[in-house]
Amino acid sequence: MEIQQVNSEKKGQFEALDKGIQAGVLAYVWAGPGKFIIDHTEVNQDFAGKGVGKKLVMAAVNYARENKIKILPLCPFAKSVFDKTPEIQDVLF
Repeated sequence: MEIQQVNSEKKGQFEALDKGIQAGVLAYVWAGPGKFIIDHTEVNQDFAGKGVGKKLVMAAVNYARENKIKILPLCPFAKSVFDKTPEIQDVLF
């Protein structure tokens, strides 16, 4: 599975692709310099239960760490991953 990032000035997303098929997507909006809000995570039904959503959240966390960015997870799924994973809470704002 490959995760790609698409980013613009106002918003962006991480896409999980498996053999060219979109397995899931995590969407975010920029909330000023150095901050973004995860507002939606969605996994293709064919990939449900395979950890795609968590992989997308972890890709966002890794991006945030590499670029010294903070994250606000408003999406219920992303928030639950942050709540259950203390080691990634360093990127929260």
